[in-house]
Amino acid sequence: MRLRRDARATDYLAQDERVIQKPEELKGKWKEHFGNDNPIHVEFGCGKGGFITQLALRNPDINYIAAERAETVVYKACKKANASEETPKNLRFLFFDVHNCTDIFEAGEVDRLYLNFSDPWPKKRHANRRLTYREFLDRYEQILADNGEIHFKTDNKGLFASSIEELSLRNWLMKNVTLDLHNSDMEDNIMTEYEKKFSELGFTINRLEAVKPNR
Repeated sequence: MRLRRDARATDYLAQDERVIQKPEELKGKWKEHFGNDNPIHVEFGCGKGGFITQLALRNPDINYIAAERAETVVYKACKKANASEETPKNLRFLFFDVHNCTDIFEAGEVDRLYLNFSDPWPKKRHANRRLTYREFLDRYEQILADNGEIHFKTDNKGLFASSIEELSLRNWLMKNVTLDLHNSDMEDNIMTEYEKKFSELGFTINRLEAVKPNR
């Protein structure tokens, strides 16, 4: 279903200094922008922003960037962050297509990527649109630091299986793989809005961590 554009989004985002209007101008300068040398963690597809906002509040010594393709989605995520009891100072918002991530981040500039409940694109002919498809993985490999990681969650078993296959083909090391996150031994899991919804419907959550190949 096509997301309806919210007419309030443009003005709201233009007035929030944490929303980066021209992120390509900060390529290679993100730590300078944050004013520290802390690690940079990025979520591609931040949805309503609950996950990344909680991470930022829990970890003030990490710089977080929440990215979405649609301006209206970023608007909702930004509003949620501003509505929290304490607005995180270590969080920024961008809207751009993940295809262009190498235009936004310099080689090795990002320490961790989060991919949470990405569109599964279940039809085989649409496999190249999945955010864990090989062409995306190659882009992520460019922007991730040595030993950088992808943390991936989904309720879709088909997407999880294809993601494992793609990561294997590109020689990523996978660890902490689980087909039932909420019954695993992982501690301090932060649920996204989708995760809470799907879990309440009885879906199990798949999760893995993938380490950038050492080439």
